[in-house]
Amino acid sequence: MRIGEIDQVYFIGIGGIGMSALARYFNSRDIYCSGYDKTETELTRHLQNEWIDVHYEDNIDLIPKRVFNPQKTLVVYTPAVPDDHSELQYFKKNGYQLLKRAQVLGIISRDSFCIAIAGTHGKTTTSSMVAHMCKHAGLPVTGFLGGITANYGTNYIETPNSTITVVEADEYDRSFLQLNPDIAIVTSTEPDHLDIYNNADSVRKSFEEFTGKIKPKGQLIIRKEIGLSPAIKPIFEYGIDIEGLSARRVQVKNGHFCYEVWKDNEALGTFQLGVPGRHNVENSLAVIGVGLLMKIPVEKIKESLKSFKGVKRRFQTIISTNTTTYIDDYAHHPTEIGACISAARELFPGKRLTGIFQPHLYSRTRDFANEFAQSLEKLDTLILLPIYPARELPIEGINAQLILDHANINNKVLINKDQVLTHLNDIMSNIDVLITMGAGDIDTLVEPIRQLIQLHNN
Repeated sequence: MRIGEIDQVYFIGIGGIGMSALARYFNSRDIYCSGYDKTETELTRHLQNEWIDVHYEDNIDLIPKRVFNPQKTLVVYTPAVPDDHSELQYFKKNGYQLLKRAQVLGIISRDSFCIAIAGTHGKTTTSSMVAHMCKHAGLPVTGFLGGITANYGTNYIETPNSTITVVEADEYDRSFLQLNPDIAIVTSTEPDHLDIYNNADSVRKSFEEFTGKIKPKGQLIIRKEIGLSPAIKPIFEYGIDIEGLSARRVQVKNGHFCYEVWKDNEALGTFQLGVPGRHNVENSLAVIGVGLLMKIPVEKIKESLKSFKGVKRRFQTIISTNTTTYIDDYAHHPTEIGACISAARELFPGKRLTGIFQPHLYSRTRDFANEFAQSLEKLDTLILLPIYPARELPIEGINAQLILDHANINNKVLINKDQVLTHLNDIMSNIDVLITMGAGDIDTLVEPIRQLIQLHNN
């Protein structure tokens, strides 16, 4: 089956950030889209408002009748869907073409100039920056992104007659090995998803294999000292205060990160970043590398980075009053948590930081309990929630208490999610900066917390 031969696409797990971007791609081409997801969310409601049919019960009878045509229907599924899912089993047994999300993304991007951004963290913001830079420069770009961009309010960006595809290359389930980029970025290869990879060495080898997927005459941009032996020599290695593509004299001015950019011994000027954090300064260097390869004028690159407003749930300021600033972040890996808290320390020097963290996955908690504790120790006050299991069953002896016990911090507590608002109400006078962190359902607390802070400031 070729993409041009299908009349409809059915998605199992349509509410996922990557799946929904694909649904929007096909929908924009007047191909009928529908799908299942287990939970109704703001994102699935947006899809329904875009005339994409979504239901929330694993029930074959709820599948739209027009989908029952194996010759004209493509079924796309996410590896997070269990194999005994009844709808998935139906399509497998009845002759449908089934492809994983990554396979479809590989097919779509194959005939375009593909820019793929990989990394155990940093890839969502970096890919969003790249897509924004290309669009700002007037290039014909399509972006499949892993988050909702603040500039465009969507995870799917498209311009007419697009010939450039920007994709977030996901290492989970080795999905990124379906891609063949013209330009590849690797932001990080730190261990994660050890339920898939088993050990750090397997993670590293998978990223090395990804660099071997770059097209002939393609280019690699990589963070310096990443601990990788890539299949091709990088055209740019980037980092702060290094030889190569470097940010120097990084400082915060009027709430913005400003820095000089150097390419070896050539000064490219002073840049201002629209999003906070030294980790994002590093991410922006990779974006600058892409811009140079794409022959985008340096001034246009500067403008795009300054005007980039970030990604939803990536150090997103929810409310800022005279007494309290509230930030929400998707951080769910120890390094991401450390980067988030460090960014807050630089932006709000001398302020008291309170963090609410919801661990994501039993396996990740088992593998990184000590590292989580060390990152969270940078807070003044820690509010810890139970583990969000996502796709996993409980693991005996693994719980959030492991993190709490190892965290060397005086003000710490483990409470249930439904106790958070009451607890915050009791300690609000001691909170200068509040950060919620996690990849589970902690985002459902964002609006109630915003309202609570607003109430305290009326």
